[in-house]
Amino acid sequence: MTCALIPDGMLILFIFAVGACVGSFLNVVIYRLPRDMSIVRPGSSCPSCKTPIHFYDNIPLVSWFVLRGKCRQCQAKISPRYFIIELITALLFIFVYMVYFMTSMRKGVGGFFDGGFLLYLVHIIMLAAFLATSAIDLELQVIPLTVCWLVTAAGIIGSVLAPFFYEPVMIRSYDLFPMASAKTSIMAIGALLGLVVSMVLLVKGKIKPSYIGQDEMENPDTENAQTPQEDDENYNHRLEMLKEVIYLLPILIGAFLAYIIYKNISPFQDWWIDFSQRPVIAGLCGSLWGYFMGCTVVWTTRILGTFTFGREAMGLGDVHLMGAAGAVLGPWPVVVAFFVAPFFGLSWALISMFFKKIRQIPYGPFLSIGLFVVMILHDAVVNWLQFLQYR
Repeated sequence: MTCALIPDGMLILFIFAVGACVGSFLNVVIYRLPRDMSIVRPGSSCPSCKTPIHFYDNIPLVSWFVLRGKCRQCQAKISPRYFIIELITALLFIFVYMVYFMTSMRKGVGGFFDGGFLLYLVHIIMLAAFLATSAIDLELQVIPLTVCWLVTAAGIIGSVLAPFFYEPVMIRSYDLFPMASAKTSIMAIGALLGLVVSMVLLVKGKIKPSYIGQDEMENPDTENAQTPQEDDENYNHRLEMLKEVIYLLPILIGAFLAYIIYKNISPFQDWWIDFSQRPVIAGLCGSLWGYFMGCTVVWTTRILGTFTFGREAMGLGDVHLMGAAGAVLGPWPVVVAFFVAPFFGLSWALISMFFKKIRQIPYGPFLSIGLFVVMILHDAVVNWLQFLQYR
């Protein structure tokens, strides 16, 4: 339900316009971020002649058509990607709005002006960010970590704020935001402490980072960039995975020890149940647990695949992407999305074979599509999982 003073059509038109503007900003991010350029300054300019673009030539969707896809000054062609990204973003904005607030596909969301805007905002931030990472991944085969960190922060902040906009029982019943039980809360905190230990050991040089190469040194805010060593067939990828296993050990040990303490010290368990089930704490820990589960499902595949085949399987950028998604959606949606994504990858491979345009493409876009599908079909997926559980 929307505000009675604002007709649905007008609000949808406004959301479409906002989405197109966000898409215009995403074009800046897609071009500048992987090239280590500021996304704020200088203003937009023609990639060919470097002439600054005036505001009347930078109107999302409209200007590209008015200029017929060419620079006003030098007549150089402007890639249709700019228009496509703006259009896709605008359509995403209104599609998610309509699914959440104008259909019964997602129950419990409530009205847009009655708290539902928080869920919409967090989810649309994730989708917009992953659209940008997918475009970057397709072009350069890198996933900027700063974008993943932004999504992670949005997920954690949204989960902490959710109890101020929804009744906690509604959040849990309809799985609107991640909320952890006492057991998963203590494991999330233990894993977080283990992560801090791993990071300190890494900074101190006690743990060696994997895949150190010239590309990574030049662009430390991206992952998945191939290094010269990775192209060497004789390069020992299993040794690099062993380094990552060592890095992960404190995290696993931290989660395990926290669970043991919770299960075996009754006074602490009673206090922790009371403390951790306060809505804000449960939301914080739920988002953290979703982050760790999202990382786990990809990192496990990466490690096992590399040990099995002797080649790097998946990239660390995919780990960060799914961790960020877990912070927003919670643990089970990212696990389901991870197993949905291969179907889109297989479809692309079949199409490529049919048109004889077979080339290796990154996996990030397929993970993003899988996450989008699970997010939109959330209630249907829940019903399907419950059916399998009680079958």
